[in-house]
Amino acid sequence: MQLLDGKYVSEKLKVEIAEQAAEYLTKTGRKPHLVAVLVGHDGGSETYVASKMRNCEKVGFKSSLVRYEDTITEAELLTKVAELNADADIDGIIVQLPLPKHIDPEKVTEKIDHRKDVDGFHPVNLGRMQRNLPSFIPATPYGITLMLKEYGIETAGKHCVVVGRSNIVGSPMSILMARNAQPGNCTVTICHSRTPDIKKFTLDADILIVAIGKKNFITADMVKEGAVIVDVGMNRETSTVTKSGYKLYGDVDFENVAPKASYITPVPGGVGLMTIIGLLKNTLASANREVYPEI
Repeated sequence: MQLLDGKYVSEKLKVEIAEQAAEYLTKTGRKPHLVAVLVGHDGGSETYVASKMRNCEKVGFKSSLVRYEDTITEAELLTKVAELNADADIDGIIVQLPLPKHIDPEKVTEKIDHRKDVDGFHPVNLGRMQRNLPSFIPATPYGITLMLKEYGIETAGKHCVVVGRSNIVGSPMSILMARNAQPGNCTVTICHSRTPDIKKFTLDADILIVAIGKKNFITADMVKEGAVIVDVGMNRETSTVTKSGYKLYGDVDFENVAPKASYITPVPGGVGLMTIIGLLKNTLASANREVYPEI
């Protein structure tokens, strides 16, 4: 068993991104600029946004945080997004989810200019990704493909089973793994909460990507020997033995599954760190007009 070490890969790629950002600054006189919009005070969202801002600074990007209380109206938030769209100094815009219940996240996602949608959630980017055209790829699936590539994991002709069908991870991940690309060219099965006897499918997986949001959902008896296991789960539980006051668990029972795997991601230290890399690479690509030259 070999760890798919998100810390090692992310640090290596951050060095490359920082070098490219420095070249961009020399060429243009400005830094790639990412703006994050945070509504309310959700603990997880606060942590994620702080990490994104910190990593932007580390690689030489400009980062800005726009904060609102959860009493902001949907109309006010949409107006702010339109304002950010029109700002020529901004290369990437993310609106951190979840949003308060009175705000429709789909409306907000579609309001973001797809040419600045570095989260890769806009329907235009998702559609272009499905057609294998240049696009901003959702950050977590993008990060996973970068990790598979870094470790030289062969995907062509393999059976990839994706557990979870969210628009953020599961669905785009299934498209990426099926595309005529590297990594890709898999035969893909997607399972979810309505799939009867998920074990039947997971046992046949050469590559198993799990994003279902349930602690230790995948157990050793659900995995075949030698499978590649990618655990996207980030399940927080309160803890009295950690400084943060909580402990993270994956969707895979790591301790018992790892001995059967050829490769496996840890939690923490795996996919979460690669998500940041996907976001940074999308932002740099936006600044360089690699996806949408006409902006």
